[in-house]
Amino acid sequence: MKHWSPLFFSILIFSDIFFCRTLSESVTPEEAKQLRDEVHEMFYHAFNGYMEHAFPLDELKPLSCEGEDTLGGYALTLIDSLDMLALLGDRERFTESVEWISKNVRFDINKTVSVFETTIRILGGLLSAHLIASDYATGMKIPSYDDELLHLAEDLARRLLPAFDTPTGIPFGSVNLLHGVDENESKVTSTAGGGTLTLEFGVLSRLTNDPIFEQVTKNAVRGLWARRSKINLVGAHIDVFTGEWTQKDAGIGTSIDSFYEYLLKAHLLFGDEEYLFIFQEAYEAAMRYLYTDPWYVEVNMNSAALVWPLFNSLQAFWPGLQVLAGDIDPAIRTHAAFFSVWTKYGFTPEGFNLATLGVQHGQKSYPLRPELIESTYWLYKATRDSRYLDAGRDMVASLQYGARCTCGYCHISDVEFHKQEDHMESFFLAETVKYLWLLFDLAAGPDNLVENGPYNYIFSTEGHLLPLTPQISLVREHCSYLGAYCKSSHMRQKSYTSDISMDSQETNGTRLYKGSVSTSFASDSSSQKFTSASGLIKGVCPGLTHGQKFGISYVASPTHEDGSSDERETTMVQNHPVEVVASPPPQHSQADVQKDDENAEKPSEGRSESHSPEN
Repeated sequence: MKHWSPLFFSILIFSDIFFCRTLSESVTPEEAKQLRDEVHEMFYHAFNGYMEHAFPLDELKPLSCEGEDTLGGYALTLIDSLDMLALLGDRERFTESVEWISKNVRFDINKTVSVFETTIRILGGLLSAHLIASDYATGMKIPSYDDELLHLAEDLARRLLPAFDTPTGIPFGSVNLLHGVDENESKVTSTAGGGTLTLEFGVLSRLTNDPIFEQVTKNAVRGLWARRSKINLVGAHIDVFTGEWTQKDAGIGTSIDSFYEYLLKAHLLFGDEEYLFIFQEAYEAAMRYLYTDPWYVEVNMNSAALVWPLFNSLQAFWPGLQVLAGDIDPAIRTHAAFFSVWTKYGFTPEGFNLATLGVQHGQKSYPLRPELIESTYWLYKATRDSRYLDAGRDMVASLQYGARCTCGYCHISDVEFHKQEDHMESFFLAETVKYLWLLFDLAAGPDNLVENGPYNYIFSTEGHLLPLTPQISLVREHCSYLGAYCKSSHMRQKSYTSDISMDSQETNGTRLYKGSVSTSFASDSSSQKFTSASGLIKGVCPGLTHGQKFGISYVASPTHEDGSSDERETTMVQNHPVEVVASPPPQHSQADVQKDDENAEKPSEGRSESHSPEN
């Protein structure tokens, strides 16, 4: 049981009362159609503004109607927008864009780029567009298309691979596309930056039949999880060489958020049980130590002592993730709390202090983030409750009256005064308007690739569409049944061989539904430990621990306070080379955990390396 002060509880109770409001009349089906059309116009106002005033530079400056290179100088916003063009059924613009990128974009350039941002925006955008453009079943196949985007994606990913050459397997934060990692590159990266690469790299491995991309990103996740605390929390920043946590604040927002997201989504997309086990343990710990109904706080990863009673805008993806995990009730309550901040200011500030009930100093901006809108879409999809349409309507109104500017949509530099800033991140087109459009199209009677197309889709953390096609999701079963997807290369095929059995589209309590996914497991962390697969994993004895099954155990800190260090041994568990502590640490109860006196330094404001902004 957490020990929060009575004052803190009174603050939470007061905040619920403080934010109560009477909703306006609910959105009707006819109004949903009008709102869908309005969001359609919002997309083209911003997209056309970019194409006319900024292309082929990376991003639009919507107030001055100019362009700027912000990531690598390769038409970032166009690549990030490709699958949205397809989702809207704009065959002409989609085809023109794919053809231009195929002929003009190259990655053999002397540019140092963020591994995280380049993966989720560029690599994800190219792969999603490739999967749409190359498949007749999507209705958007381009007849002349010959896998050009896939070749670009593979070239880009190979240029990112040097970042993974570290002792821990956790990648550097940045890499030069021509020369590799600079000798002066920082050895510290965020948890999200190292753990939010599995979807894009995993899809690429399955499309190219080369396992290296999937292997390095899976090793990065293992490297992070092996260094979790004894209460299964991870910190915000880590040294990729020593494995030491340089910032030990644990939370679900800045610098960590999409680490959780990709654990569940990698399982759903690839059917990999290892990701599910890690997610279940990580989720259980998050709900036990970070959740103060309906808010989430940041705590020390070792002691669970409260560090920051702060809502930051990147936390807002969490209710949507809970929908995918099948944990709806807390998602509803948390979304209501987060949305109350939006209604207070018209936008969500980067930071909202739960103790003062005001905007956190230095975190007053709203950079057009999609996270709260994303969760609104998923909760409406799960519940069909009209309150989420009402919330979507309020969000459209805020964007239209507060953020719309000359050539696109502007960052809000101060949510209290709605001051506009001359910048528009590419994720506004890739995600923010995408989730709004999907929300209202769903209410109006869906007619789109996600709801009516041939596949179930997983959304990447940048909102890119990744389909559960046999080539991607059933590759572990190839040749096990007539008509299965099967490559000719025996050696590479062997690298994907798995002892995990999947019946139809159901595995270990996970069921896939058209356009949505639900994973059911007990939310009462005190009553169940998620360490056995109940016989669903062939060849593994029931009762083995997670670490015994997958070889993911604790890695001791390099040194202790007294200067001593643990001797480690290398062993093989299920054919995975892993580093384990010679004597496994005991599992501590929460009552045994002592308060850590460390005061971790907070990161500066800005896009975190987790979901979009370098979080």
